[in-house]
Amino acid sequence: MRSIWKGSIAFGLVNVPVKVYTATEDHDIRFHQVHAKDGGRIKYDRVCTVCGQSVKFADIDKQYESPEGEKVVLTDDDFAKLPVAEKHEIPVLQFVPSEQIDPILYDKTYYLEPDSTTPKAYVLLAATLERIDRTALVHFTLRQKTRLAAMRVRDGMLVLQTLLWPDEVRSVSFESLEEATAPRPQEIKMAETLVESMSDDFDPDQFTDEYQVELKRLLEEAIASGDGKVAERTEEPAEESDAEVVDLVAALQRSLEASGARGGEQSGTRGGGKSGGTKSAGEKSSGAAKTRKTSPRKTAQKRTRKGA
Repeated sequence: MRSIWKGSIAFGLVNVPVKVYTATEDHDIRFHQVHAKDGGRIKYDRVCTVCGQSVKFADIDKQYESPEGEKVVLTDDDFAKLPVAEKHEIPVLQFVPSEQIDPILYDKTYYLEPDSTTPKAYVLLAATLERIDRTALVHFTLRQKTRLAAMRVRDGMLVLQTLLWPDEVRSVSFESLEEATAPRPQEIKMAETLVESMSDDFDPDQFTDEYQVELKRLLEEAIASGDGKVAERTEEPAEESDAEVVDLVAALQRSLEASGARGGEQSGTRGGGKSGGTKSAGEKSSGAAKTRKTSPRKTAQKRTRKGA
């Protein structure tokens, strides 16, 4: 893993040298655009609309066009005059409670590695943040763009997450929600029961990108075929589902029954090797039936003895 940035965290008068690494990676399979007729690669050329000639990237400037149609061209020298934060420094602005940051503001994540032979200051900052359960708000400049970022601790390591500016989050109001009727108490109670039956601790390893798995298998089969083509398959018709749920309570009830059936199968699998101890529902009902049958006979015997 190669670092993409080097600098230091400015924590008051303390400087913490760090290296920055991209924390996430994209596993999506990339495709090239080709000519369907002969398989030739499709390439793009930067062509000027005025002279019709190809233009090198070094000869390209950036132009802004206002809503009124006025055009302004800016060069690299113009961008260099703009105020930006220190390119090799991550200044700490303030410390805020972690729960006050709305997750919708989080953008990209980076790992911070200590870049010093004695990383005492790094360890001190990480231990302090973890102890007080606070998140540091910082400025982070990458590729001539300064962002607001949140610095927190994850598994003893400092993690930097760039934040969106407040005006980058859209403010919406849906009329369909304003006109929606409030759910009935029975619906809320059944929905809570369904949520409870489906609740579990979060384990990301339980989930898999099935689309990428199937796509890789599809490509491997095409490569193994030798001609680079995918074999045709006959797909089974999908099961028909209700176009619209008319009765919400009935849908919740069916969901609870399905969830209970899955839970019963899992519990049966776990307890399959155990024996004795607990009676089944059928055995309990059978015993109750026997008790009810013998009760009239005992009552008649008591009456006979009393009469004698």
